[in-house]
Amino acid sequence: MPLYKIIHPNAATQILIWKITEPFSELNQQIVLNENNQNRLDGMKSEMHQRAFLSVRKALQQAGYTDFDLYYDNFGKPHLHDGKHISITHSHEFSAIIISTETVGIDIELQRNKIIKIARKFCDSEFQFLDMDSEEYIRKLTVIWGAKEAIFKIRNERGISFKDHINLDDFELESKQTIAEFHFNSLIKDFKVHFEEIQDFTLVYAFEK
Repeated sequence: MPLYKIIHPNAATQILIWKITEPFSELNQQIVLNENNQNRLDGMKSEMHQRAFLSVRKALQQAGYTDFDLYYDNFGKPHLHDGKHISITHSHEFSAIIISTETVGIDIELQRNKIIKIARKFCDSEFQFLDMDSEEYIRKLTVIWGAKEAIFKIRNERGISFKDHINLDDFELESKQTIAEFHFNSLIKDFKVHFEEIQDFTLVYAFEK
């Protein structure tokens, strides 16, 4: 069973990480989707995306839910009918969900050199503590991107700029946590950010303070 790992950051939260090794046919036989999500699956052109989509439902099963417990709002944000917060992510052979009574967001990213080329599109104040010559540069950039993606999933509002509206405090990779500040229109909020590395991937999740 490719349930890779379960993390319990606190008593109210669980994270389930799935390593997607099963073929589409196997996953498809094991999952029953509601009508809307079946239509979404049928419309996907990439089998990789289909397998990721179904692996999320496998993780849901492990958490005691089915696809019928899940729905999406008009902005595409997922919700659970029981009122708990959920956030979903996938990248290549990993997918993950976070379920909590707290407001949460999650992201998983493959660490890649190409992130250097786009760093100035999503970083600003972070360059005050980033060392471009450090061997940790790509890993730290991946944390920053993942944190901003996780926070964006929480807020889910049009017009939010990763570079201009979400800023991370300085952090060390060994600490596995930091604080992010969100400034958008008249709203100011802080987020607790946690991260860990899984093989060549970075998992980041954020809680609204």
